[in-house]
Amino acid sequence: MPYPDANTLSNQNNKQTLTKHDKTWIISLFGTAVGAGILFLPINIGVSGLWPLIIMALLAGPMTFLAHRGLARFILSSQQPQAEFTDVVEEHFGHKFGLMISLLYFLSIFPILMIYGVGLTNTVESFIIHQLHMTPPPRILLSGILVTLMIGVMLTNEKMVLRAFEIIVYPLVFILFGLSIYLIPHWQMPDFSTVPTASDFGKTLWLAIPTTIFAFSHTAAISSFAVAQKRHYGDQANTKVDYILKHTSMMLITFVLLFVFSCVLSLSPAQLAEAKVQNISILSYLANEMNSSVIESLGPFIACIAITSSFFGHFLGGRESLNGIITKHTNIKPQLANKLTIAILFLSVWYAAVINPSVLSIMETFSGPVIAMILFIMPMYAIRNIDSLKQYRGKISNIFVTVIGLIAISAIIFNLI
Repeated sequence: MPYPDANTLSNQNNKQTLTKHDKTWIISLFGTAVGAGILFLPINIGVSGLWPLIIMALLAGPMTFLAHRGLARFILSSQQPQAEFTDVVEEHFGHKFGLMISLLYFLSIFPILMIYGVGLTNTVESFIIHQLHMTPPPRILLSGILVTLMIGVMLTNEKMVLRAFEIIVYPLVFILFGLSIYLIPHWQMPDFSTVPTASDFGKTLWLAIPTTIFAFSHTAAISSFAVAQKRHYGDQANTKVDYILKHTSMMLITFVLLFVFSCVLSLSPAQLAEAKVQNISILSYLANEMNSSVIESLGPFIACIAITSSFFGHFLGGRESLNGIITKHTNIKPQLANKLTIAILFLSVWYAAVINPSVLSIMETFSGPVIAMILFIMPMYAIRNIDSLKQYRGKISNIFVTVIGLIAISAIIFNLI
């Protein structure tokens, strides 16, 4: 695709206009971030009361935008025009250290793909049993069909993949907004007089930061996104990446936080604590408490499109990183490596969906600290030590991102212990 001329890009940036290309990528990044985790976010954050939720709402925007911008800048810092994540880490950190980071990056995405394979199969199977009142096909067949459909979409060209994101995410945005408005009549006036002690408040915020980070994370799609912008915009890629990510963050904060606040205000802290004990999604709990057929019928649909959209984004990152590892550290040719990668991912996700393991939550806790290191710590380390990123040194935002990353990693380790 030829680069737009300099005058066109200059006019676009001065007017701060979004092209169709930009809007499509905003939707794709939004879809990657809004996975099944959003259905548990109101419970995990709201259970400690409204004040921690308000503070996290204020922090969520800067955390999301600055961290993902740092990772995108790291990808764009390569001298190679088509360099992906694995190429850039090897270029900047050397062969051995680059391999270690690339492997950790892949292993942070890989279990999430399997989690989504299990989640989608369980959701569809439950829908067939409880809503359609039918006997579902054997799990091995049902999961095989669902995984084949999801990965099949990802094997088409970039234009078709982005179009699939649009088809899936627009209904998700509409339904999230609609449910948020639907719950307004059920809002309860919060008790602002109840203020937790400083130690309790600090601990609550500390442990809430990882939940907030991963609820808004679109890390897995950032490499593909940055490469696409470099290919599309050439020398203007850095400016356009910042602009697109800013709008993505604004969209995420607007729709996700509206949904979270609407859910939290519709339930008491005691009810949220009960939902956490029951280990069910916020929609399932609301449907049970309100006896709402609307929420009960929309729940499976929301879960399916949220899981599918996030699966697409994580598959982009998983395929790209595993391809890079195989081609750089073996003698396998790129075309064969791509086929091998697809086969590995397909069989792994299908196998997990069939056996439905309960240990996936443990695997997810492994993804957490690695994503925090990749998204928050590594780009800031690179800015401090790599010459091609030196123009970004000395910014207060770098300190903010680094501190948030360290807090997230420490909180995750504390939860594991």
